[in-house]
Amino acid sequence: MKFLKEGEKAAKYSTYANIFLMLIKGVVGLLSGSLALVADALHSLVDIFASASVFIGLRLSQRKPDEMFPYGYYRIETFASLIVSITIIITGFEIGMESFSYILNPSRLMLPFLALFVSMVSVFVSYFFAVYKKRIGKKIGSQALINDGRHSFLDVISSMVVFFGILLEYLGLRGFQGFAGILIAILIIYLGLKLARYDILVLLDACIDQKSLQILEETVLGVKGVKGIHDVKVRRSGPYLFAELHLELERGMPLKKIEEIISQVNDRVKEKIPAMDHLIIQPETLPKDYMLIAAPLEDNRGLESTISSHFGRANYFIIASVKDDKVQDFKIIENPGKDLEKKRGIKAAELLKDEEIDVLIIDHLSEGPAYVLSQHILGTTKPEGTSLGEIILNAYKKFR
Repeated sequence: MKFLKEGEKAAKYSTYANIFLMLIKGVVGLLSGSLALVADALHSLVDIFASASVFIGLRLSQRKPDEMFPYGYYRIETFASLIVSITIIITGFEIGMESFSYILNPSRLMLPFLALFVSMVSVFVSYFFAVYKKRIGKKIGSQALINDGRHSFLDVISSMVVFFGILLEYLGLRGFQGFAGILIAILIIYLGLKLARYDILVLLDACIDQKSLQILEETVLGVKGVKGIHDVKVRRSGPYLFAELHLELERGMPLKKIEEIISQVNDRVKEKIPAMDHLIIQPETLPKDYMLIAAPLEDNRGLESTISSHFGRANYFIIASVKDDKVQDFKIIENPGKDLEKKRGIKAAELLKDEEIDVLIIDHLSEGPAYVLSQHILGTTKPEGTSLGEIILNAYKKFR
């Protein structure tokens, strides 16, 4: 909202500047007999409505979401941008008609130096506001203000055409500014149509911000635990972006871990894309080809080892990779916490967490180790079976 205030201020100052330019160009144009300067004054009148519409649009878009507009009033800014685009098109036709009229009916010029001075003032003032509005517009992501800045660049061109037309007419080359004005009018109409097309696409929720889409995808895929994303959609609403995506996670990931990853994704995306107002994330779990199952052991005899009834005091842990109802591979590692006086279970739990196991076979797990593993495993199960291999396979069948 703070950024929108800055844009509102830029639009307000631009409106005041256009009122000033309209008055001096209109008065001097009538006194000097310069039809081109009078036409440029009418052009500034259109600019007043354009800048005023941007000002109103930015102010209204700052309203907080309510029951009727739960997604906010941001699109008012896009409507304002469309109004500016239409005024650019109208301006193009206006300059074209005035230029054609000037070719048919060239007028006698009086007070040429005053007319030249005013047209040059218009060039500098228009250029200043063109750069100012475009810079602020890009800073706050306001397409309306960017369009208004581009409109002011057209004012610079039209005022330069007026300046050189008056100068050449003073030197005896009558009618030149009429032909130059028609060429400028064609360019202005083309730009207006191009900007209007962009605004209409935004209002139709077209995905046109490919750069933000790419940044979004790269940022999300960079979060640890995210295996992939799909059905990514991004739309613009005024200066803000709204997005939704499906997040691919490992099967059976604990709810707390999923919530943690979603929170990280939200934070990182909004850090990388400040214009992101609303991000909807739909988590989905992917099937896992294998499962890592761990169990405490009394001894180290491979799959002939004896299961231990203790967790923290167990001598070893077996970690078996199971796939398609078969133990594909396994390793037995020594318990690093078995000889500690305190926190043996915590030490053992941290070991298994680092090994990224899926299931733990245990009769009973105390509160400390259970907390360490709670966000990282599918769950625990009691040993069922007569041999270690059978116990591991039974645990696999429970959680697959």
